[in-house]
Amino acid sequence: MYRMKHCKTQRERDLHVIEGLVRRYGSLSQVEIYDLTHLQRSAISGLVRDLLNRGKLVEAGRSDNSMGRKRILLRINEEHSFFLGIGFDDESVLAAVMDLRPRIRSVVREATRLEGSTNGLAHQLLSCAHEAMRQAGIKAESLLGIGIAGSGLVNSHEGTMVMSSTIESFKQVPLRRIFEKEFAVPVQVANFASAKAVAERALGAGAMSNDMIYVEYGKSGIGAGIISGGKLLHGAGYAAGELGHTHMIEEGPACKCGSFGCLEALAGAAAIEGRIRKAVAEGSGSDVIALAGGDPAAISGWMVLKASDMGDKTCSAIVEQAAKYLGLGLANLVNLFNPSVLVLDQRLKLAGQGLLDQVIKVVKRQALTYSTEKLSIRFGSLGDEASVLGAGSIALEKHFEIPALKPPRFLIEPISGPPHRRPSPETSPSRASDPVPVQRLAPQP
Repeated sequence: MYRMKHCKTQRERDLHVIEGLVRRYGSLSQVEIYDLTHLQRSAISGLVRDLLNRGKLVEAGRSDNSMGRKRILLRINEEHSFFLGIGFDDESVLAAVMDLRPRIRSVVREATRLEGSTNGLAHQLLSCAHEAMRQAGIKAESLLGIGIAGSGLVNSHEGTMVMSSTIESFKQVPLRRIFEKEFAVPVQVANFASAKAVAERALGAGAMSNDMIYVEYGKSGIGAGIISGGKLLHGAGYAAGELGHTHMIEEGPACKCGSFGCLEALAGAAAIEGRIRKAVAEGSGSDVIALAGGDPAAISGWMVLKASDMGDKTCSAIVEQAAKYLGLGLANLVNLFNPSVLVLDQRLKLAGQGLLDQVIKVVKRQALTYSTEKLSIRFGSLGDEASVLGAGSIALEKHFEIPALKPPRFLIEPISGPPHRRPSPETSPSRASDPVPVQRLAPQP
């Protein structure tokens, strides 16, 4: 998903390694850092002193080892530096500043300005980012990175918003380039489902499961953030997870993707919204009209879910049908990826426990018994801020990953001679001065 992070010098890499390991494991002594890296003890002492002087590490008391001298423990200074998380769709723009825990320090919310050109929305994203930093009271030099989550198709490798089905003018927008030019820090770009999957896994209902799927359910469609073996799956063109465009029935309703019978066209928020409006227009009574202030044109999919939980018969029938199709789509995901946890968008909770029970029933019936025996299906626990928490967390994890030294020239410059003689990273001998390979800080999205 990301460009490889490189360091130009051995010392720079060793500093990143120590900082990353301390963040991953919580609190470490210099002896434990040695056990993990096999760097020279004298080098570790100097590197730790440097990180303490810079304020990146702080002392965290002493170890409780039963024998020998108590060792000084080191931990990350969570308030030394900050990250920006930005999330947007056709309804709202959120920008948040978070520390290294991550914990949100400030949030800015605005209704998305859909009128105008692509530049107008890009300017709004930048404006919200600056306002979040102003409210948090942080200076530009304290910012380490930015994560952006957009609702639509995103090429995370290029940092580009390819398209949004609900913001028609926002196509091929180079968000990474725009934000790196403005803030001069690394920028990571992901779609909503992927960002929220990361947030729910680390901070919410995913409970750090290495094999989980988050299902995004919104006005813009249905998507899946798929985490397998602790890593996000992206696909060759970074378009994996388009659950809403999986085919469910022949000759079904038209979908905005150009196909027919897609899950999104049958069970998405826009689909149930259209269905209740048609029912009301044909004379069906429904409590949802009261939720819309008496205006049928103001009925939303979220109101349909809420009215269903309130016991409205018309809305309950519509939601029951949507839950059936959603369960079938999830059963396919279970058979394909065998997750241990399925996390449903928290907004589906508006329909109450009945929707979750029905989805579980369908999945248990349709998916392989072996794959559902230990499967947990639950609502997400994070609200609107999941997108910015996930986007910021992606940028944070990228910053703390164990870096590589600057690639040797033969990997980045053409050389003469037969192609089969070119050394590869896997076969090239490593430098004797390099640390023993260290496990990555955390499963990298």
